[in-house]
Amino acid sequence: MHVSQLEWIVTIGVTLTVLLFDLVVIARRPHEPTMRECGVALSVYIGLAIAFGLWVWHFHGIQYGIEFYAGWLTEYSLSVDNLFVFIIIMASFNVPKVYQQQVLMVGIVLALVLRGIFIGLGAVAIQQFSWIFYVFGIFLAYTAVHLAIDTDHEDDGDNFIVRSARRWVKTTDDWHGLKLYIKAGGHRLMTPVFLVIVALGTTDLLFAVDSIPAIYGLTSEPYLVFTANLFALMGLRQLYFLLGDLLNRLVYLSQGLAIILMFIGVKLILHALHENTLPFINGGQPVHVPEIPTLMSLAVIVLTLFLTMVASLIKTRVSDKS
Repeated sequence: MHVSQLEWIVTIGVTLTVLLFDLVVIARRPHEPTMRECGVALSVYIGLAIAFGLWVWHFHGIQYGIEFYAGWLTEYSLSVDNLFVFIIIMASFNVPKVYQQQVLMVGIVLALVLRGIFIGLGAVAIQQFSWIFYVFGIFLAYTAVHLAIDTDHEDDGDNFIVRSARRWVKTTDDWHGLKLYIKAGGHRLMTPVFLVIVALGTTDLLFAVDSIPAIYGLTSEPYLVFTANLFALMGLRQLYFLLGDLLNRLVYLSQGLAIILMFIGVKLILHALHENTLPFINGGQPVHVPEIPTLMSLAVIVLTLFLTMVASLIKTRVSDKS
């Protein structure tokens, strides 16, 4: 896939424009968004993602269009799982609803920056070391097993980094708007906003470690990896408020994601075998194994997500009646 310098410039430029517009609009009037506001914004972001995929399809070919859609859906489904942790973080720090938009926006910007770094590192690793696909595949398989077993999303949001910050930095539990720190008694005290940002940042880092190998299992094009992550993150804030308690009804989301990640992990390992250069595997020669086409990957992802949602809604409806 040949992506011109102009395409990269326009993509990054549009991205920054959208983010700055969102930040400026939010900063003017802190508020809890309405369902209509979230629905309209989310529809726009999803529509832009679909339109972008069609653009890639038309100008770069069907294969790359399919790779974008597969990557976008995978990253979007993983982002929905992120929301469970975001909700827990918000609750554990008692973030007032009026400030949750701004806090989430900071978390999303951090996620975009961190994923951008990991995308670049992943691209370099793939170019220099073909065996990295083995590492990605095994890591995704491990993550899939962990997701399938640990499905309760129980985490108080107070991870090791946050606990260390509380220990070494003087903090206050009182909210003072969106200020990161206040001065009291001659001391500078960090506010809960600072701790929430630390919690979101470290969470984003962990999710980036999971999601980047997953999408590189669907496409090796850094441009598609970047844009798929971009469109998945853009609507995350609106999705947080739009879904609300509905997220708790997606009881089988972890199992569905586990199936997707395991599938992509197997796909990566098969690809690694097909491109094998490791001397202790088949004498350093490629292993003739079938590779999974991207179109099949897209079909598996869509079907798994659909069945996950249907099974979750049926389960919760039965539970409500009983």
